[in-house]
Order: sequence, then structure tokens, then C-alpha cells
Amino acid sequence: MSDAMRTQPSALDQLPDRDPEETAEWAASLDAVTEAAGSDRAAYLMRRTLEHAEGIGLALPKLLETDYVNTIPTAAEPEFPGDEAMERRITAWNRWNAAAMVTRGSRQGLGGHIATFASAAWLYEIGFQHFFRGKEADGSGDQLFIQGHASPGIYARAFLDGRLTEEHLDHFRREAGGDGLPSYPHPRRLPWLWEFPTVSMGLGPLAAIYQARFNRYLQHRGIKDTSGSHVWAFLGDGEMDEPESTAALALAGREGLDNLTFVINCNLQRLDGPVRANFKIVQELEARFRAAGWNVIKALWGSAWDELFALDSTGALVRRLREVPDGQFQTYATRDAAYIREHFFGADPALAEMAKALTDAKIVECFHTSRAGHEPRKVYAAYRAAVEHRGAPTVVLAQTVKGHTLGSGFESRNANHQMKKLTGKQFRAMRDLLELPIPDGRLDEDVVPYVHPGAGSPEVRYLQERRAALGGPAPARTVHPVALPEPPAKPFEALAKGSGSQEIATTMAFVRLVKDLMREEETGRRWVPIVPDEARTFGMESLFPSAGIYSPPGQTYDPVDRDMLMYYKEATNGQILNEGITEAGSMADFTAAATSYATHGEPMIPFYIFYSMFGWQRTADQMWALADQLGRGFLIGATAGRTTMTGEGLQHADGHSHLIASTNPAALAYDPAFAYEVAVIIRDGLRRMYGPDAEDVFYYLTVYNEPKVQPAMPHGVEEGIVKGLYRFQEAEGLPEDAPRLQLLASGTAIHWILEAQRLLARDWGVAADVWSATSWSELRRDALACDEDRLKGEDRVPYVTRALEGAAGPVLAVSDWMRAVPDQISQWVPQDWHSIGTDGFGLSDTREAARRHFGVDPESIVVAALAALARRGEVKPEAVQKARASYGL
Repeated sequence: MSDAMRTQPSALDQLPDRDPEETAEWAASLDAVTEAAGSDRAAYLMRRTLEHAEGIGLALPKLLETDYVNTIPTAAEPEFPGDEAMERRITAWNRWNAAAMVTRGSRQGLGGHIATFASAAWLYEIGFQHFFRGKEADGSGDQLFIQGHASPGIYARAFLDGRLTEEHLDHFRREAGGDGLPSYPHPRRLPWLWEFPTVSMGLGPLAAIYQARFNRYLQHRGIKDTSGSHVWAFLGDGEMDEPESTAALALAGREGLDNLTFVINCNLQRLDGPVRANFKIVQELEARFRAAGWNVIKALWGSAWDELFALDSTGALVRRLREVPDGQFQTYATRDAAYIREHFFGADPALAEMAKALTDAKIVECFHTSRAGHEPRKVYAAYRAAVEHRGAPTVVLAQTVKGHTLGSGFESRNANHQMKKLTGKQFRAMRDLLELPIPDGRLDEDVVPYVHPGAGSPEVRYLQERRAALGGPAPARTVHPVALPEPPAKPFEALAKGSGSQEIATTMAFVRLVKDLMREEETGRRWVPIVPDEARTFGMESLFPSAGIYSPPGQTYDPVDRDMLMYYKEATNGQILNEGITEAGSMADFTAAATSYATHGEPMIPFYIFYSMFGWQRTADQMWALADQLGRGFLIGATAGRTTMTGEGLQHADGHSHLIASTNPAALAYDPAFAYEVAVIIRDGLRRMYGPDAEDVFYYLTVYNEPKVQPAMPHGVEEGIVKGLYRFQEAEGLPEDAPRLQLLASGTAIHWILEAQRLLARDWGVAADVWSATSWSELRRDALACDEDRLKGEDRVPYVTRALEGAAGPVLAVSDWMRAVPDQISQWVPQDWHSIGTDGFGLSDTREAARRHFGVDPESIVVAALAALARRGEVKPEAVQKARASYGL
């Protein structure tokens, strides 16, 4: 376009033009081509010029979109290395058994999904036959993030491979007896098969990116050679709308993760209908991934389209494909040739002329079923290009038909995601289409059979030989137990001694402990500190120069604080994963590290420290996935509680994360009050998660930013710390007949009840024993287990009941959490139960004012204690009002 035709200013206007006359000549040439050959030809020449410029290394912005055609043309496809006919038969068996399994289950009212695997069968089969590396070579193999709704097809393949039986398939979604198959990839439910839980949409792609990155982290730090591992993530085009799906695309592009491939099944349908009915999801995704620095391979059209493209001498076909929205293309996939001739080809005279050379059968084939995602040679070509690409991750955008081979009642229908079974007639049609040797006599209308060619059949031998060549079965999860040596006692003993007269926060106590543990010769390098851009807030900057911040390119700049003791040091072998402002990314980091013991046979000890408000509330779904994946490590909720985060206000005030954490069966949640409690809990966690009898659990500790004098550890309290409750300080100096009660507190609230203990004794003659409740949820779990045992005839008393047995007076529980947190144990406490907490929204003010507002400051605790005693007649009722007036409440 000439200068005269431009109406908008350009960024190029800011740059000097050394030769305006030459620039004008180029513009004039483009004008001339446009006038003489048309805009399509001019656009084609421009794209070719830009591609050539990129090829010779000119620094130009990349095109974000290419034409709606295959990236790899048919003529450029590599030779297919397998027996295509054999692989088609194998895929046919898998398609049948996947559909049979879901249909049989649906007749039991259990549901399932058929259409997703039907569309993606070849996307998986080509990977299993030619690309996916098993674990029998180096113990790591490739990491496969399977799309959750495609799980029936994976089970069907494992059945063909001999890893599952008909009985297993008939227990799809029937897990209560212990031998069932989970609905989706759930490692905790089927730990020998599944490695990665993916059905919580959006978490799979995010986790896959950070898994690929963690593989590089292990490599760069010299923990394990992971150069042979490749991460494959299979996703749906509708799934890409989840914000987590695309949250880390730039990270993968920035760090050049060419050990990562996304395969997006572009069947153009989400759960209720077209993904982008009025637009084109493939083009949208291409632009998004290219902008993030990914290599994009589009595999859209099957070989039947070759004839059409050969006839497209004017570019009219490519132009029409680019302009037709997804919703309309779905309609073409269900209509006859006459409709397609009228509405697709009839839109352009050149296309109408082209259509005259095409038979109705050819048109129907192209628009109904001929997609690159259904052709093994095209999928193989895309995958080969993906694994051979260097310097960037790759996304394969593979177009398919949802419900492919299931018949016209399924294919491309909006409702096919909710359609759970085929009729006998549909199974017969499917059998004929797939050319399976199943006699009519086996096709009962009520019970469709599973079919298997036999353990010694050519198909099974071929499948098993291919898997053996690639390193064994896949997917597969294998754990080779590697117990880490117990760290020496010295780092823990340092906290057990207390802080003397120095005030330190439990956050700082934790950081000091881990810093010492990271220095240990045998296990120090296995610690993985993870923090979302708040390391200085948590006092972790001292780790920067010693441990280094992981950065694949190292440090390519001179840091502004280089002359300071605790300067910002990035290194290729850095130990700290200091992410940007992304709790979701940090949690994905944590999961990859927490499961390295299984994925790579290398146990790592991650700790992820974060504002407690932005942990369980924001990323609890990922923590459920972590539990599903059997992850191990330490989650640290810092600046915890409703009132310790002064001045930050409502959205920073956490009074409920322990309640959310208590819902996760794999999470051991603790709210330690003192530094020595932190030490005991961490030591216990290392034993339970990394010792000889390692458990599939993870720890959640809340720590505080409120500096306090840390006492020395009393004798013999370790068991109580781990179990969740012990008596910290008995009342002293009062008569035996003085009114008495028990004050229980967790975390920073211990300091409030210690002051309340003093006020009760001095001002009211009341004796109060102080208890530290390190874990309300662990006390509850023990009690629930005792209740269950009692139903089985075993009379076991809960620990909390035994610990408080015989303690005089009522119990008053106090915490910086909502009352529902301590109330978890109320029914197993033999004494009268009372609790106060920080229910409601947080607010900005001083700690003292916030605690007075919520009624949990020492004076309010005294009033609540007197009220509890007054109800029992142990103090006079007027004492309560007198106390309120005395303390100005």
C-alpha cells in the first residue's frame, strides 16, 4: 500500500528511512501486483517473502496466522515406517472395545465418553506405535498427559496388549470393589498405569509445560540425564479456553522447551456445540501459540483434499476455507453433496466451476470424514516434524471429526459428548466400516461383546514388538523405591534450643531450617525451593547467591545489586524456582518436583512457600491433582491467619485455608506455634515421605510473619506435636480449688492465650492450662479412624480424647482461623466445648485492633473463658460484664 493510501500511523514512522525512493519502489511493486494479479496473489507473494526472510535469519516479526491448510503438504510427508494395514486393524480393535466398554457400562447407569477417543484414535495410536518412549530403558521414558475423556481408548489398548482383562473393562467406573477402572486418568486409583491426572480441564496443559521444564531443571542441575524424555500433552480445542491451558505458553516459548509437544484435537466441538461457531478455533490457536514462540504444525485435511487443492489454480478454495466459520463447517460435515455444492462451492464462481469436476462421493468424503487427524501418514508426518524441531516447543493442531466411525448419529453432532452408548444396529455398521471379523451371532442387542484377535495374533505381536522397541508399555507408572538418608539432627536441634531473647517469626525459623538442610552433603541438592516472586517477603533472599535462581540461559545481564551480599543471582544450575507472579505455575512446579520419585526415579524434596491466602483458595484444584498424582513435599502457607497480615485488607486475610486443606485426604495440615514445632513436623515429614516406608502424602504448614521469642522445646512433646495436641504450660501458683479451664490454641494464637492465662490468674483467680494444637485436622482424622474401628468392633479411643481426659473445667479453643477449623474436633472432646475465632471478612488495621475486632485478643479470650465458667456456675455471672468493662470491650 502506498503512503497516500495509509491512514493510520505506523511504528516504522519512528525509524529513519535511508532511501525513501527505494521504499516507494517496493510499495509500488506491491500495488502493481495487486492491480494486475489480484489481492490473493499479492498476499501470497508477501507471505512467501516473509517466510524467506525468516529462513535467512532476518529479524522480522513472525506471521501469526497461515492459510487454513496443512503445514506439511502431502508431497513432503516422510515415508511411513510401519505396517499401515496392521496398524489400521489394531486401531479398529481399540475403537470397538472402547465403544463396547462405555456402552456396557452405560447400561449399568455408569456413563462414559465415546466420541472423544473416536476422533483422536489415530493421534494416540501413531504415538504408541512410533514415538512414545517407555520406562524400561532409562526409567523415565516420555511423559504422556492423556486427555481425560479419551481414557476408554487407552483402556482398550491395554486390553489388546494383555495388561487388562474383560473383567477389568466391565469394571469401568465401578471401583468400590477395589478392581475397577477409574473413569479418567487417576494415578491414585490405578497407580501402575496412569502417571498424570488431566481431567480437570486446563491443569493438564499447565502441568505438562512445567513437567517439561522440570525435566530440564533435573538435567541442568546434574540430578539425572533427561535429554531423552519428551512430554506429550493431548488436549481438546475447547479445553484451551481454560485460562490455565494457556497461562504458561510464553514460559515454554521463552525457555525453548523443544522437549514438549502439545497435540490439540481440533474436532471443532466442545461439550455443548461448536468451539468457535462464528470464528475459527484453529486459526485463533495458531496465532496464540506463534505469538508465544511455539512451532505450529497444522494437520487439517486428509488426502482426499489433494485433488481439490490441485484444482485450485486461483486460490479461491483456500480463501473460502479461511472465511467459513467453524459452526458452518460442522454443518457441512452432516449434509449431502447438494447442500455443500450450493453453500460452499456456490459462494464463488471459481469454486462452482471447480465443483463440476468433483463427484458427489468425493465432496461427501472430503467434507464428512477426510481429516488429517484420521490418517496415519499425516499424523506421523506431524509428529516427526515436532520431535525433530529444535529451539521451541511444538503444537500440533490436528483436525478430526468428533465421533468418527461411530456412524451418522454421532459424527459431528452437538450432543455427541453426552451420548453414552451405541445401539446394536450402530455396532453392526461400525463393524462393517472397520472390517472387523465379528459374526452377527455375537452381536446381541443387549450385550455387545468385547473382541480380541488372540494373544498370539499378528496384531498383538506387532503391538508388543513396537512397544518393546520403544522401551516398554505406555502409559505406565513405575516406582523404584529410593529412600533418602535421614538428615543429621543438628539443624533441627538448633530450633529446639529456642531463640533466647531474640524475636523471630516462624516463617524465618522455617527458612533457616531449610537453608541448613540444603547444605547437607547427601540430601541438600534434592531440596527444590519454589516461590512465586515473593522470596524477599519471606526472608529467602539469603538463598539467592548460595543456591542460585534456576535460569536456562544463566544470567545474561549484570544485576543491579551485584555488589551486595545477597544479590540476585540467576544460574543454569540454580536450585531455586523463583517464578513470576503465578501461584498456578508455582503449584505446577511443585507437582513436577513432588512426583519426580516416580516419574524419574529421583526423589526430590520441594517446598513451595506462598501467601497462605493465595494457596488453597486459589489453587486447591491443583492440590487435588497433586494428591491424585501421589505427590510428596511441603506446602508452606506464609503470613498465615486472618489478623497477622496487617494493612493488606480483605483479600489478603486467610482465616480458612486449614478448613479447605482438611478436605484433601492426602494433605497433612499443621499450624505450628513455635519454631521447635516446625522442626519436629518437618523432620517427621521427611521420615514419612522419604524414608524406607514412604507414604503418598504431602504436608501443609502455616507459618507467621509476627516476630516472637521462640521458647526451647519442652521434654517429651514430640509425639503430641506430630499427633496434633500437647500441654505446653500448666497453670501455677493458684489454690487447688480455683476455677480451672483448658485453653487450646494453634499458630500465633498461642501467644494470645498465654497472655490470657496470665490475666485470668492475676485478675480473676482462674487457673488455665495452655495447650498447643498443632493440627486440628490430624486430631479429627485420628478420631474418625477410631469411630470407624469402633463400628468394626475395635474399641479404640481417639488421641484428643485421651490427651484431654481428666483435664479440669471446660475447653476453650482459640485460633486465627474461623471457628469451624478448631470445631472439627469438638465431638471427641469430653469437656464442655467452646471456641472463638476470626469468622468474617478480613480488614486492614493493626494486629491489636484486628484481634479486638474479631474478639480473639487476650482480653476477649479472658471474657470468653469467664463466660464458659459462669455457665457451669464456677464463677459469678457478673464477672463477665465486669471483665468487659474492665478491659474496655
